[in-house]
Amino acid sequence: MLKRTILFLVNISVCLTAFSQEKKTSIVQITTIESTVSGGAGRSRMFITSSEGKQEEKEINNLFSLVGINFKNIKGNETSIIQTIKQYTDQGWKLVSTTPLTISPSEGGQSAGMFMTRYLLIKEVDNN
Repeated sequence: MLKRTILFLVNISVCLTAFSQEKKTSIVQITTIESTVSGGAGRSRMFITSSEGKQEEKEINNLFSLVGINFKNIKGNETSIIQTIKQYTDQGWKLVSTTPLTISPSEGGQSAGMFMTRYLLIKEVDNN
């Protein structure tokens, strides 16, 4: 009887330990919006949204200046995006999805457009 009781308690301990180590997934979405408005008048931003709904906003550069496409701004945006993603991957986050979207000028001679990209990162965290 004592052996059965001990065996029962050991089994319960093993089961409780297994269930207490369940992982849950946390998600972060990084969205970049890069404006193609002529003259640098557009507003380009990076938004970082956590699973809890907290949102951080970072300014990035417009793709065009008064004289046309600005390669210095493109280089700066690339660096900012890569550094942000690297910061998360260094903390154990995994990039699982990248979704690009382009909105370009339509009829009527509009000169506004934008590039939007969403980066979805996940990380397993302890349920404790």
